[in-house]
Amino acid sequence: MIASSELILNERGAVYHLDLRPEEIAHTIITVGDPGRVPVVSRHFDRIEVQRSHREFVTHTGTIGNKRLTVISSGIGTDNIDIVLNELDALVNIDLKQRIPKPTHTSLQLFRLGTCGGLQADVPTDALVISTHGLGLDNLMHYYAADYSDEEQELIRAFISHAGWDQTPLKPYLVAADPDLLKSFTSEPHQLSPYYGITASCPGFYGPQGRQLRAPLAYPQLVDQLSSFRFQHHRITNFEMETSALYGLARLLGHRCLSISTIVANRAAGTFSSDSQKAIERMITRFLDCWLSRES
Repeated sequence: MIASSELILNERGAVYHLDLRPEEIAHTIITVGDPGRVPVVSRHFDRIEVQRSHREFVTHTGTIGNKRLTVISSGIGTDNIDIVLNELDALVNIDLKQRIPKPTHTSLQLFRLGTCGGLQADVPTDALVISTHGLGLDNLMHYYAADYSDEEQELIRAFISHAGWDQTPLKPYLVAADPDLLKSFTSEPHQLSPYYGITASCPGFYGPQGRQLRAPLAYPQLVDQLSSFRFQHHRITNFEMETSALYGLARLLGHRCLSISTIVANRAAGTFSSDSQKAIERMITRFLDCWLSRES
């Protein structure tokens, strides 16, 4: 039995942070960072059956045609992803009344629709980028007993060598996207975007993404180190603050995940979106069209 101090439920029997019960989520879930983006997604639903809100975690569950899906806001950062993924998994894979894992595993289909900074001049502002891998510059997955493939280990060794981080406190990790979802959404007939690559996930917005206002930086060459990395056919196309944890925890817990982002600022080109809201809405519409086509 899982102790009440470890699996915390509120007075209505819902998981503590998300305030959700098992029947209130679908098995296809869209995550967004901004709580205000949840209704931007759910207005495409034919019917909304559940609306919950607790702290930064806003959830709408509904249907498009006969397809049920959930959209939930995670807030910012891999620490919030730790909460969201563990509690979503608990909703489908733990008997909350008995406080024991269910005998049969349920795998969720997870999609991140987010915003990011671009690292390659040839990937324009407002473009959609699909994350082939999450490069974790955070430390979340170091707290879990995760396994990494030979390809992932080879890639991370190549990046550490390229960045010259062998003797630094930084210990990045790298996790691949779900291969079936990646293949589906990077090729016809359901291709979301021609742009894809490694996404670096940073534990902050300023120093951890190479931005200096007043505080001095320990790694002032970070953006160049990321953007100049090449290994075989891989490069780092963008950075944000969630994908590495999504990919790492999703795989560890037996779920399938794909991260899709709109570039709102291109650090390589020094440009910012002239209408980021329009670009985000275009991403949402494009994703839902491709997803519905794939599911039909």
